[in-house]
Amino acid sequence: MIFISHRGNTIGSNPKLENNPKYILATLNKNYDVEIDVWFVKDTFYLGHDEPQYEVSLLFLQNSKLWCHAKNLQALQNLLKNNIHCFWHQNDDYTLTSKGVIWTYPGKLLTKNSICVMPEKANKIIDTSNCLGVCSDFIEDYK
Repeated sequence: MIFISHRGNTIGSNPKLENNPKYILATLNKNYDVEIDVWFVKDTFYLGHDEPQYEVSLLFLQNSKLWCHAKNLQALQNLLKNNIHCFWHQNDDYTLTSKGVIWTYPGKLLTKNSICVMPEKANKIIDTSNCLGVCSDFIEDYK
């Protein structure tokens, strides 16, 4: 089972710290994978949910424990060009990551190759025992 922190969160949403590189590194040091929101603007990568906030290096993004959610087309193109694990989605039921993993919207049917995303938002109890991993703001509850 892969345990993925949503934007660096482990015990609940923390909008003031989410996607902050220091917050992400602290969560990686707890041995979690981390889903981050990535932008590419004027030849530079940034982290941030609604807008580019924190400049990061290509080396930072090359960490194999990061799941990079491309927030603009330029981010998607540059993440793929640099062989960084990434995906694009809006409100799709399913999306395929660049490594062939199924990123599954809350409450949708899971498979052995699925990441159960934000099960706390599904409005029903989710059985995560047969999926590849879980991504949550409350990831410590699943470990």
